[in-house]
Amino acid sequence: MLAVEDYIDALAWADSCGGVAGLIKRSQDNYRVLEAFVNENSDWINFMAKDPLTRSTTSVCFRLNLNADQIRKFMDLLDKENVAYDINSYPEAPPSIRIWCGSTVEKEDLEALTPWLKWAYEQVKEEHEEKVYAT
Repeated sequence: MLAVEDYIDALAWADSCGGVAGLIKRSQDNYRVLEAFVNENSDWINFMAKDPLTRSTTSVCFRLNLNADQIRKFMDLLDKENVAYDINSYPEAPPSIRIWCGSTVEKEDLEALTPWLKWAYEQVKEEHEEKVYAT
């Protein structure tokens, strides 16, 4: 019965968001936050799918101007700061990150995430440059 009640609650929440159309709009608005961020920072972060028509607006995947080890450090930094968990790419995918933007995500949370993405990238790049200069 708890599962049924939970499902009824989920349907009521979806209805309060405007039903299917409202949920789609929430997801698209979330995607636009990340799209704007990429457009402003495309020197180091880009969509995995180059063609906008083939991009998912819910499970959004990004390539970073980092190698696989650096991406792991990038994700570790975000994890240690309690900012983002489980944003690693699928095991079969090239080294990348994946951010969920579905309708259950709050737009404000994605807006809060983007400065952290830039911060983590800058930390990893700075560390890499220090090692290069040290050798």
